[in-house]
Amino acid sequence: MKKVLLIVMLFIVFSETNAQTDTLKIPSLVNKKERNLWQTFTYDLGNIAGGMGYAYTRPLQWKKKQWANFGYIAAGTVALYTIDDNVDEWANNWRADTPRWLVDYGNIYGGPNTNYRLTGAVYLAGLFTKNPKLRRTGVLLISSASAAGLLQQVSKRIVGRGRPKANVGKDVFDPIHFDRVFNFDSFPSGHVMLGFTNAYVVAKHFDNPWIKAGLYTVGSIPGFARIVDRFHWISDVAFSTALSIFIVEAVDKYLDKKYDEKYNDKRTEKKVAWDLQFTSQTIGVVMTF
Repeated sequence: MKKVLLIVMLFIVFSETNAQTDTLKIPSLVNKKERNLWQTFTYDLGNIAGGMGYAYTRPLQWKKKQWANFGYIAAGTVALYTIDDNVDEWANNWRADTPRWLVDYGNIYGGPNTNYRLTGAVYLAGLFTKNPKLRRTGVLLISSASAAGLLQQVSKRIVGRGRPKANVGKDVFDPIHFDRVFNFDSFPSGHVMLGFTNAYVVAKHFDNPWIKAGLYTVGSIPGFARIVDRFHWISDVAFSTALSIFIVEAVDKYLDKKYDEKYNDKRTEKKVAWDLQFTSQTIGVVMTF
């Protein structure tokens, strides 16, 4: 885990530094249409890291409404916590009858290997076909999944909540461990966060409520599977789902400043803005509209 955290931090620092260097020293990057494949790729890497950082620091910019919403989520999680044992016992009545293929699908779909295969494929398809909307979707998927994945890995070690399958009850914790403790890493759920993050990103591309509901249902399968296999409590699943939505919305807001095109664009019409540009070779005024 030390290596993973170090690699992620170095990636973020390098990407941010690289993005700043490119902006200052490469005049061709002022015009996005002149970027070659490598420059586009490194620009997107910087935005993936930037989106992660923005999601983590977003609470510092919250207003009263956002804190109220967080309070509702926290209260709902606490309410579900009180019935965690009851839900786990109730699930015993139908666990054996649940189709195994459905549970296996949820466990596989919410796993990190499958997640990055899917999100990486979306991004690379957009990159190589030069489709800016698809490329931006890939960046949103990867940045959101990475932010969620790193956050849940750190949180598991801090919280140290016992899993249902540990058979120690809902209120047993073994907190503050740098290395994961087997069966004491229930909160939050990585499978739920990765699975629902993907579904929520894709659903943002559609206005039809039935399509959205279908995608949300598919994205909820990992949470259902983890309850069936007693990897997580219902409160773990609910909080992780809400956290996924928060992360996607934060990263999406950040990327709105970095890309001109997105699917189902709901942004308001851009106003004309003037910017004075200086480089080692040029000086001029750039109009953005």
